[in-house]
Amino acid sequence: MLLDVIEDTLVDALKLLPFLFLTYLAMEYIEHKAGDKAEELVEKAGGFGPLIGSVLGMVPQCGFSAAASNLYAGRIITLGTLISIFLSTSDEMLPVFISNQVAIGTILKILSIKVLIGMAAGFVIDLVLQKKHKETGETEHLKIDEMCDHQHCHCGQGNIWKAAISHTLQILFFIVVVSFILNLLISYIGEDSLSTLLSSRPVLGPVIAGLVGLIPNCAASVVLTQLYLEGMINGGAMMAGLLAGAGVGLLVLFRVNENVKENLRITLLLYIIGVVSGILIETAGLTF
Repeated sequence: MLLDVIEDTLVDALKLLPFLFLTYLAMEYIEHKAGDKAEELVEKAGGFGPLIGSVLGMVPQCGFSAAASNLYAGRIITLGTLISIFLSTSDEMLPVFISNQVAIGTILKILSIKVLIGMAAGFVIDLVLQKKHKETGETEHLKIDEMCDHQHCHCGQGNIWKAAISHTLQILFFIVVVSFILNLLISYIGEDSLSTLLSSRPVLGPVIAGLVGLIPNCAASVVLTQLYLEGMINGGAMMAGLLAGAGVGLLVLFRVNENVKENLRITLLLYIIGVVSGILIETAGLTF
């Protein structure tokens, strides 16, 4: 079992590697070339962020959520965009559905609901924050340089390739260590124990599934999807878990964003949106 856990951890890390590297390379380029002009770019592009983010989040694997966390920590994207990506990301759900030959209509329905919830939540969050900033006079500013100071390197200085590689390896090592521990715990807990907690519990099902979804690991989406396919949990519970689940996105966020209180608020917000959505789906009797 230990060898399987090590293999799963390394495979997940290798899947993330290109996303992490390209993200850091782009951030290095922005800081190196754009300078103060990047501030203006963020202001102009931010309005459509939740729309673009929710659609991109549909792409399977954890890569986009990890990239989004880095981009948010550098204030290249808005909080609404980050939440929209976290909510819509499907992680391993899509491959599991396809491998089990789930009807394409069912898959599209689930993906569409996730995208719509992510998009709506993202726009609402950004509108609320914009109103708050106008009232207080606060403005967002890029924090790429602050991220680099935190990780003991220099963005925008020297070779951007070397700096991007340095960032990527630091974060990848952190992800591998934590993911290994989580995979080990999940292996010991087992799917049977999780199904016992999640099945036949109206309202409580989405609450517990949301907690499972918060596990910062792609394995959470596999467990939730498999339990749903086996009839151990209903659609509302599955959606609560998948909406709250952001893969390793939260893990990366806590690593790169120094404001721990903000990270906790984002985690709580993600959980609440996921659970409430799951309960509403369950109450409405929606089936997939």
